[in-house]
Amino acid sequence: MNDLRKDPITGRWVIIATDRLLRPHDFQKTKIIEETSPDRCPLCPGHEAMTPPEIWRWENPDHSWSVRVIPNKFPVLRIEGDLLRRGEGMFDHISGIGAHELIVDSPVHSLTLEDYDAEQIFRILSAYKIRLDDLKKDARLRYGLVFKNFGMEAGASLRHPHSQLIALPIIPKNVKEELSSCRDYYELKERCLFCDIISDEMEHNKRIILESERHIALAPYASRFPFEICILPKKHEACFTRIGEKELKDLASLMDNILEALDRSLSSPPFNYMLHSRPFRVSERHPETTLDLDYHWHIEIIPRLTKIAGFEWGTGFYINPTPPEEAAKALREAID
Repeated sequence: MNDLRKDPITGRWVIIATDRLLRPHDFQKTKIIEETSPDRCPLCPGHEAMTPPEIWRWENPDHSWSVRVIPNKFPVLRIEGDLLRRGEGMFDHISGIGAHELIVDSPVHSLTLEDYDAEQIFRILSAYKIRLDDLKKDARLRYGLVFKNFGMEAGASLRHPHSQLIALPIIPKNVKEELSSCRDYYELKERCLFCDIISDEMEHNKRIILESERHIALAPYASRFPFEICILPKKHEACFTRIGEKELKDLASLMDNILEALDRSLSSPPFNYMLHSRPFRVSERHPETTLDLDYHWHIEIIPRLTKIAGFEWGTGFYINPTPPEEAAKALREAID
């Protein structure tokens, strides 16, 4: 079984994925997976027996499906077993308990960004909500991350469009840093940090890409990467799974426009997106929290246009050659 190990220097947890030895890693084999034809693709309709047993589906009136959720065939964490925490000398270790699911975005084998429409995005987002809601009932799990890798350069190993959900027995370091900043800001000002960012961006309108009735997409002030995008609800909400149907449809429509803008501006670039929502639960050592008041769920979209090199790895600084103001302008023009 895989396990989680804590770096005592940085406090960062790492999954040591011994199970992944079964998965091909060299470039040629990855390319073969990418080029699998529809008649051999395990995610295409009619090949459901080639995947692990289905967890959930959006079923159409004719009993076909629009979205499927299945366990990842090569999970980094497994739902079966006991959650064990122990020390190994000075080091901390947790057994590899969690969940790793694959959300099959569409029955269509190859989709470009312009092929996604608002209705299909709504169904995909609905799958995220339903699965996160279900997994947070497991007392062993503290955080669930939904993410999408689009294109080989962004880490996708299957051409068929899909997203992933990994539920963890710990809160990731990056998320902890967000939570800490939001808590500190709330303790100082009794306001949500993200809400203040939204208010400031709406007042000055330099980095807003698109607004809908209920959501906003903007280029972050300190964007780490060219054309980085952050999507947030205008109304304060810490937990994504509390989103209602009207809000979900509004979000789907906005995301449809954003993906089309990326396609037009950057010719369907490889990208990653991540959904950051409040943790399922916090440590029992810290039961008192203002989490629902100080945190704000959001989606980060990162086109893979530049490489992370030695300076970035060595310092944690990022070099972004495209000012977010210029990126926002170009994306707005692509939508118009």
